[in-house]
Amino acid sequence: MDPVLNPYAPGAGTQPPELVGRDSLIETARIAIARVRLGNPAKSLILVGLRGVGKTVLLDRIREDAEIAGIQTLRIEAKENGSLPSLLAPQLRTALLRLSRNEKARDLAVRALRGLAGFAKALKVKFGDIEIGFDQEPEPGLADNGDLEHDLQALMEAAGRAAASADTALAIFIDELQYVPEEQLAAMITALHRCAQRRLPVIMIGAGLPQLRGRMGEAKSYSERLFDFPTIGPLSDSDARKAIEIPAKEQDVEHTAAAVDAIVARTEGYPYFIQEWGKHAWDVARSSPITDIDVESATVTALAALDDSFFRVRFDRLTPAEKFYLRAMAELGPGPHRSGDIAQVLGMEVTALGPRRNQLISKGMIWSPNHGDTAFTVPLFDQFMKRVMPGEDWRKK
Repeated sequence: MDPVLNPYAPGAGTQPPELVGRDSLIETARIAIARVRLGNPAKSLILVGLRGVGKTVLLDRIREDAEIAGIQTLRIEAKENGSLPSLLAPQLRTALLRLSRNEKARDLAVRALRGLAGFAKALKVKFGDIEIGFDQEPEPGLADNGDLEHDLQALMEAAGRAAASADTALAIFIDELQYVPEEQLAAMITALHRCAQRRLPVIMIGAGLPQLRGRMGEAKSYSERLFDFPTIGPLSDSDARKAIEIPAKEQDVEHTAAAVDAIVARTEGYPYFIQEWGKHAWDVARSSPITDIDVESATVTALAALDDSFFRVRFDRLTPAEKFYLRAMAELGPGPHRSGDIAQVLGMEVTALGPRRNQLISKGMIWSPNHGDTAFTVPLFDQFMKRVMPGEDWRKK
């Protein structure tokens, strides 16, 4: 069939043609943001889940809805080697400049901009990656002590007051939140706590890997009272079928029941993989309906595409020792696995593998669902590891 008309959209954070199974979460976020705007208490939200479940898509959808409702939003993607202040400062500057055009908020927004100038200058020594233009001269004593936790509280409070005066809210969207260092994460949590205590309209909607729950609890013990942590998992069977069938039907193309069954089975309901298989099944099929035979043919090209991009980009960041660790995990299956079982496959002591495991957690490749357990953060990665490191030769290296 015509690939130009192919409705499926595999890609990093690409909006799928049919966003199914997430309505209740989108509504929860809408209510939280609306409550904060009115000065009512509401918890910030942290979306947690494995790679490929659509966290980024959800984050962007919630943000789009918030902007339509007149909310001032910031969109940040945390980086492994970047600082939170360097990412936050330019986005906050943009939001405050918008607020400064509101007659009711102008004075408070300008004051917050002066606070931002002091914040950036005071922390430039500690966080050398802060690069921001200054629209105002710093106000002495406002967010300029050089202590991130103290200064970020003052800065967010000033920004929250500006948003309140404009009858709006400031919604901070942060993707890949697990990459924010603990000290900086603690400072952000403290700033949000201060705003919540003062009923200022500031809220954070974050997204990241499952280890975020534990990391935020370690950063600040009261995190569980400040945030909700909805788990984003694979789609239910019925929602997975909708994600496959509806986009094709809008193009007057059908799937046989066996074809849908095959895609659901192959993808295990993970939204990113559904888009990948849907795309390749469409391209393979010569006409409607798309059949299970088409899906089997598409599986070859879908896996090749995943191996060359979605999986490979993560594999290539690993050291040889880290690859062997993940290959040992794959030998045991999808997981989760006990650390002792992984060590046994590698013929090593558990204690000797501790640093390697910690590094893989830092890179976002694995996480610990329970003490002593280890699981992949990337669905189907065990199968990829067996394809990329086949046979038994890897054991000899």
